Amino acid sequence: MTFDLSVLQMSSHTSFRCSKFCHVFGKPSTKEQSYAGVPVTRSVHDNHHCSANPCFIAVVTECAGGGSFLVLPIHHTGRVDPQHPRVCGHSGRVLDVKWNPFDDHCIASCSEDCTVKIWDIPVCGVQQNLTRARKTLIGHSRRVALVEWHPTAQNLLLSSAYDYKVFLWDVSQVASVLRYPVQVVVMPIHHRYPSDALLLSVSFNSDGSRLAVTSKDRRVRVLDPRTGRILQVSSSKSHRASKVLYIGGLKMLLSTGSSPWNHRQIVLWDPADLSEPLYEEDLDGSAGVLFPFYDPDTHMLYLAGKGDGTIRYYELSPHKPYISFLSEYRSLLPQKGLGVMPKRGLDVRACEVFRFYRLIAVNDLVEPLSMIVPRKEADVFQEDLYPMTAADQAAMTAQEWLQGVNRSPVLMSLNPGTRIGNPYPETPAERGLARQMSPPRFRVDLAVGAVTGPNLDVVEEAFLEEQLAYQDTKYPREVSDLSAWQPDGTQIPLWTYCCTPHCREPAEGPPPPTEGELLQAFYRQQDQIRGLKEQLNAKDVRINQLELDIKNTRNNPRATF
Repeated sequence: MTFDLSVLQMSSHTSFRCSKFCHVFGKPSTKEQSYAGVPVTRSVHDNHHCSANPCFIAVVTECAGGGSFLVLPIHHTGRVDPQHPRVCGHSGRVLDVKWNPFDDHCIASCSEDCTVKIWDIPVCGVQQNLTRARKTLIGHSRRVALVEWHPTAQNLLLSSAYDYKVFLWDVSQVASVLRYPVQVVVMPIHHRYPSDALLLSVSFNSDGSRLAVTSKDRRVRVLDPRTGRILQVSSSKSHRASKVLYIGGLKMLLSTGSSPWNHRQIVLWDPADLSEPLYEEDLDGSAGVLFPFYDPDTHMLYLAGKGDGTIRYYELSPHKPYISFLSEYRSLLPQKGLGVMPKRGLDVRACEVFRFYRLIAVNDLVEPLSMIVPRKEADVFQEDLYPMTAADQAAMTAQEWLQGVNRSPVLMSLNPGTRIGNPYPETPAERGLARQMSPPRFRVDLAVGAVTGPNLDVVEEAFLEEQLAYQDTKYPREVSDLSAWQPDGTQIPLWTYCCTPHCREPAEGPPPPTEGELLQAFYRQQDQIRGLKEQLNAKDVRINQLELDIKNTRNNPRATF
């Protein structure tokens, strides 16, 4: 018996050493590369409170008299101005935010005011407090706790609230206020409010045909999101689930929760049979919720505890023992929530395979944490670390998915300079319908640095009209005047008014041609504003000093002789 145990230990030790991810380490960013002075929300909901994409990072903040969240350009690191403009259109506390996976300038938020809002963020970032949303979804009667975008269908959003209802919305509809969802996934029957209808977490599978949820009764369920029919329910009494996650590519489910002895647990399930778990492991006795994050490209699992500074990472496989512990990252600063950068926003030159944004509420800090695989030739593209990954293109429209179509995500290569076409080409009719349903906006090609589109003037005019509709700009103009702004040589071209008209003078030249130069110009203006504020403060101090000297002179006239 002793020999068998030693053989097992040797085999597990060997498999651990053979993994190419056994030396992955976490590299926290410096203070200069972090976001300081961010008032992180004090909400007790077990949400991430942060969402990131290659252009922006959104953080739910604490404020009085309503709810707001902060949207910062991803390169705008350092100390954040306390008066930085925010997205503050909700009348209640914001509970969750999620970026649209197919539009880096579109974000969804849900709040205690029973609404879900869809916001359009300008290319240059939020310059003034944003109070009017592009879409408002008002189908719920109690606070909305969760929002989740569909992984393959465009403009399809799921919302879950404390009224025991789960809705699917098509946000490409024309109306600015949507009252009726396109699909009701869960709804109370005969005014009964069972605990299985109050969701704690949701997760779509890779093609969006199945939905895994955990609810207040601490069970795992697999639903058909088109019909709301429950396909599988877990019956294990030794696991109380709080978070669930689909393990794409391995046909497994992972849930985190607690055991009957209040030990934090991780459990692997077969989605087709939830009667018995495939794997079960107790981790520790901490009380914080475990947030699971999975990378389908490297088959790595990350477990981050709320209220502690530990992030464990594992490697998953389709064969027993299914999960292998790699290492862990430890920090003395506890994290309240975490955001994750999509794979297309990672630094492949540094062999970065994952990036967290840790919300450290005690220091009002957002700290980027990069998970790096050490390689000798880091400047060479590592094909084994970066296989084809999910792109920022939708595989189908929301109507196609509602009609029963299932498609895998559109893939892209992270190798710089490589372009992969969409394997699901649209017909001319579908392309025209999509153009009518979704308003055009600027798209910036990161490789070329130019604004692309079938008709540049139409894109400029539509985006400017959209921004003027809900922002009080520094140079207000009537929307009806846009028809006269044609670049025909006699009228003022649209380029003289940038995508954010309140941040440029009308007499100035065209904006910088690339996104990098645009960001540099923006940060340069921020530095100039900061310098002017310091000069004003210095002048105020000088004026107070002179007034004090005059007052002393008047009180003591003999002192002047």
